[in-house]
Amino acid sequence: METVKYIFKLMMVLSVVLWFCQADTVWAAAYQPDLSRGADNFYKSGSVVMKKVTFQNIYKMKVAGDLFMPKNLDLRAKNPAIIVGHPFGAVKEQAANLYAQKLAEQGFVTLTFDLSYWGESEGEPRSAVAPDVYADDYSAAADFLSSQSFVDKDKIGVVGICAGGGFALSAAKIDPRLRAVATVSMVDMGGAARMVRDQAQRLNVLKGAAAQRELEASGGAVQYTGGTPEKIDENSDAFSKEFYDFYRTKRGACANTNTQPTLSSNVKFMNFYPFSDLATVSPRPLLFIAGANAISRGFSEAAYSQAAEPKELYIVPRAVHVDLYDRTQVIPFDKLTSFFNKYLR
Repeated sequence: METVKYIFKLMMVLSVVLWFCQADTVWAAAYQPDLSRGADNFYKSGSVVMKKVTFQNIYKMKVAGDLFMPKNLDLRAKNPAIIVGHPFGAVKEQAANLYAQKLAEQGFVTLTFDLSYWGESEGEPRSAVAPDVYADDYSAAADFLSSQSFVDKDKIGVVGICAGGGFALSAAKIDPRLRAVATVSMVDMGGAARMVRDQAQRLNVLKGAAAQRELEASGGAVQYTGGTPEKIDENSDAFSKEFYDFYRTKRGACANTNTQPTLSSNVKFMNFYPFSDLATVSPRPLLFIAGANAISRGFSEAAYSQAAEPKELYIVPRAVHVDLYDRTQVIPFDKLTSFFNKYLR
């Protein structure tokens, strides 16, 4: 029952954030982001080298990535590798590259990438929602890593952050090369799109998307929806403030994303079910990491209940959702390291 309450609360808030959020409030110009507890999204490791790379997904779209390697990596050996996926609406420079460098410091080859339609990756229109393509980007990342002479193609793991966790699970269900999967602050975007609306509300959303499709088909402009609010004030709800503090300030803001998907494509999440048949990932291991006070905690609990062994649910005390994006004193990097050491070494 508690899990259901968590999920319902989460859906209510994410529904507002993702579909109806309007930036119509005013925030003081002197706003300062919360950089406490080691917040370091743009962390640069002194013991890791980074190389810009590109690779193609199965749809022949170019995916842009960052490849990280320890400076002392033995290039003559076959090394374990980890793919790190960013939150939805974000880019690889937001959360993912921090995780990738921290794991590379532990001896892993790591790869981040921008989802198709976002950041430096190909795809038109920009910011389109395409869950199947997103999942394939993870498999395309495995293609790329498998082609590297210094990577052991039988030892490739995945970390998916926020909605990236859902996309990683979707990929893992049909790609056995993803040998160990960890999710952090996971959000099931399909569940968020479906659960809080009654039939009439859902129909209105679908009609709005269909009308926008017709408009664009006749040459009209692309419209965007949801995402992190552009402005907040002291009366804004805690969740808007939480996401604003990361995406709209120097703490985590990046110029090549606005977090807002296209209105006509956002309904694609209605058909996205990353937890369906999740037990089929077994016997490959799953690790679900969530903040104790996170709005997204219920998703990790729900996925854990549907997964088969080996599986683990790890709750981070006193952490909210976005804390696990960049707060280096909160993120359990030691837990991730031990998980991947156990299953990829």
